[in-house]
Amino acid sequence: MCAVVGVYGDENASKIAYYALFAMQHRGQEATGISASDGEHIKTIKSRGLVTEVFDDNSLDILRGDMAIGHNRYSTAGHDSILDAQPIFARYSLGEISIVHNGNLINKNEVRKELIKEGAIFATSMDTENVVHLIARSQKEHLKDRIIEALDKIKGAYCFIIQSRSKMFVIRDRYGVRPLSLGKLENGGYIVASETCAFDLVKAKFIRDIRPGEMLIFDKELPNKMESIQLYKSDYRPCAFEYIYFARPDSVIDRKSVYKVRGRIGWALANEAAHIEADMVVPVPDSGVAAALGYSKKSGIPFELAIVRNHYVGRTFIEPTQELRDMKVKLKLSPIKEKIDGKRVIVLDDSLVRGTTSKQIVKMLRESGAKEVHMMIAAPEIKYPCKYGIDTPSFKELMSANKTKDEIRDYMGADSLTFLSIEALKEAIGYDRNYSLVSFDGNYFIE
Repeated sequence: MCAVVGVYGDENASKIAYYALFAMQHRGQEATGISASDGEHIKTIKSRGLVTEVFDDNSLDILRGDMAIGHNRYSTAGHDSILDAQPIFARYSLGEISIVHNGNLINKNEVRKELIKEGAIFATSMDTENVVHLIARSQKEHLKDRIIEALDKIKGAYCFIIQSRSKMFVIRDRYGVRPLSLGKLENGGYIVASETCAFDLVKAKFIRDIRPGEMLIFDKELPNKMESIQLYKSDYRPCAFEYIYFARPDSVIDRKSVYKVRGRIGWALANEAAHIEADMVVPVPDSGVAAALGYSKKSGIPFELAIVRNHYVGRTFIEPTQELRDMKVKLKLSPIKEKIDGKRVIVLDDSLVRGTTSKQIVKMLRESGAKEVHMMIAAPEIKYPCKYGIDTPSFKELMSANKTKDEIRDYMGADSLTFLSIEALKEAIGYDRNYSLVSFDGNYFIE
């Protein structure tokens, strides 16, 4: 779940991009990068690591100009390599270009094979580089037309921000699977970012979500410096997983508060598990907190922060290898034994993908003296790999694709296990959209 940001029309563009990426660090921790243009040249700095590890005052001073794009990497396509960090910069016949991308192109292998046959040489394993080659090899006169031609050849879920030396292009796929929002900076410039929490930090005013199938063009020669083109007819399928896990709770996605939706999810889960008796509801921090509060309010069972999270350890789900996930669960979460000893505990987690975290948590609670452990999952069973930007690449990695609920419960060592139903999830998010539930129902709506 990468984070992307674009800043246009502010002399401190790279610094604003830096703070926006810092606000969206939860969306990717493997690598980060920023490209900035001063109108004549594009300069790029990127490396593996967190935003605060890669950038400092000196590096941001190098990235001068009133336009910048940035990226936090979470790998779904490509490898854990510095070569696969973004932005991707290239020189071509029209000058210089830099691209950032959030999503996954499902026909990336076919497109790459065709480009290689035609003589293209690739420097990375990322699907994003396909777009660079398609743009560079186009015979269209203008960059806008080259971008459109490239988009017609790719399929998948994507949010692109493309920067030339003087213009910035923002594109969201026709399904709007991944989130992308537009904001206005205090001095009149613009910002585009994956989540609205980035706007709050840089004091930008939210304008609207980028529409599915829309292209925004930022150019000094345009009225209000911005133009909107509807490239494709919208078939809006925003990803439900944003509300369950990925987005920060203080973000607003598709005009809905992530925090409030998670609270409604917890309320709905309490309805479906009304037969479970317990002494406390304990969230798995941090993404399980809002849902646990909703569960507590509905059930009347007291809410307790009986598991403490070490915030200096990254999110286990987005670590690239299973070995790192196993180790980080132990480093990341610690139970408060005094609260747990002798109690019947409902422990609420946002989702269950591989089962790594849940098994460790049940074991921790047992070792802390819990009398009973009832595992509640604030999402339906994840039975299908997502091809649209979430790191569940194969059935063999998905616990619910390989075991029954009873088998999962026994594997975790819990007294009971309850998943939210798909219908309850729909009701909690709202019926106003046809949300992407591909991980739960296997509806691969992009051919």
